[in-house]
Amino acid sequence: MTAAPEWLAWVQGLQAAATFGMTGLIWMVQVVQYPAFAGVGAAEFGAFHRHHCRSIGVVVGPLMVLELSTAGCLALAGQPLWFWRLMMGMLLVIWLSTAFWQGPLHGRLSREGARPELVRALVKGNWLRTVFWTLRSAALVWFYARG
Repeated sequence: MTAAPEWLAWVQGLQAAATFGMTGLIWMVQVVQYPAFAGVGAAEFGAFHRHHCRSIGVVVGPLMVLELSTAGCLALAGQPLWFWRLMMGMLLVIWLSTAFWQGPLHGRLSREGARPELVRALVKGNWLRTVFWTLRSAALVWFYARG
């Protein structure tokens, strides 16, 4: 491989930082935060869930946008094209899962409260995002380690 232009190295670094950050966050959410929903009493659940959604959104939203935009930039730069298409495909799965699974479940939890079946569905469905973010991180390590 030839040396990448300086701007490309910055974009690659931002991509890695966003992906590794999201991978760590999704594991924390999957193992700690979502299961904790089941232990919150009905009277406190509404406030707890609102706090979770507001505070996690402030952290996750910018990282997800950074990850998507840098992956798109790298796909357009063809670094190499097959790899970044794969990476964009994994992001598409994550974003679709967020929009059509986790988002609606959070909406139902906001309206209906801490129904155990909704919390279980949230935890179970979030494994898809957890696996795909972990795969993205592993793929980046592999890609950058090979030079």
